Amino acid sequence: MEQLLEIIKVIVLGIIQGITEWLPISSTGHMILADTFLNLNQPKDFMEMFYVVIQLGSILAVVVLYFNKLNPFALSKTRSERQETFQLWFKVIAAILPIGVIGLLVDDWVTEHFYTPTVIAIALIFYGVLFILLEKRNRRVKPRIRSFDQLSYRTAVCIGILQLLAIIPGTSRSGSTILGAMLLSCSRFVATEFSFFMAIPVMFGASAYKILKFILKVGLSTITAAQWGLLLLGSAVAFVVSLFAIKFLMNFIRKHDFTAFGWYRIALGAIVIVYFGAQAVLA
Repeated sequence: MEQLLEIIKVIVLGIIQGITEWLPISSTGHMILADTFLNLNQPKDFMEMFYVVIQLGSILAVVVLYFNKLNPFALSKTRSERQETFQLWFKVIAAILPIGVIGLLVDDWVTEHFYTPTVIAIALIFYGVLFILLEKRNRRVKPRIRSFDQLSYRTAVCIGILQLLAIIPGTSRSGSTILGAMLLSCSRFVATEFSFFMAIPVMFGASAYKILKFILKVGLSTITAAQWGLLLLGSAVAFVVSLFAIKFLMNFIRKHDFTAFGWYRIALGAIVIVYFGAQAVLA
């Protein structure tokens, strides 16, 4: 019965991960808050790895959905289209360099000091307000960058620098990159898809780092067969759910802006503050 309960909890976490990784509402924040209530009965070191590795399922969904667009060797592409795909990848690489360097340096410190409900709530509310203000501005200002050809390397690097904000849980990696790209005059489509593409090397790298860190600290042999099963199950659920979440988001922004996500973040942040504030008072 206990093992079945753990499986149900992992399925719920996989669903949350699959939805929130792509919507600008913070997957890590939701995962930490969800586990506060679900309380997955696993060691702390394993859970720190679990939170990142489960995101591999979500990343694989992007690879599947955008495989042709991201594959420079596709036989159906002309020579110019292949060059454009290579250029897109070079811009993605340029954009992820800041997080690749600085993220590694501060990962342990951030995990120790900022993975708290209070920080998550503040980040949810702060960036929710920014999304609402940005969309109000966008009603008056039209984006200049409407295709990846118009996206310069300088702009790509600036988006990558703004992605560093996502180190703080509750910010949202997709939220910081989409918000940053739109501030730099990218259209919602360019901002959203570029955020998706940036996630591929970032999350593969983060997962590899977390696994290596876990192995060096406690040893790979300490992972039980049941824990491997939980990792695979969570990733598989996140993959399937992400396929639908990505399609939903791309269809959503054809008709709507990100204001609704801003209000959602504010509401969730307020709920977190009230709930954990009440817990502190009653403790």
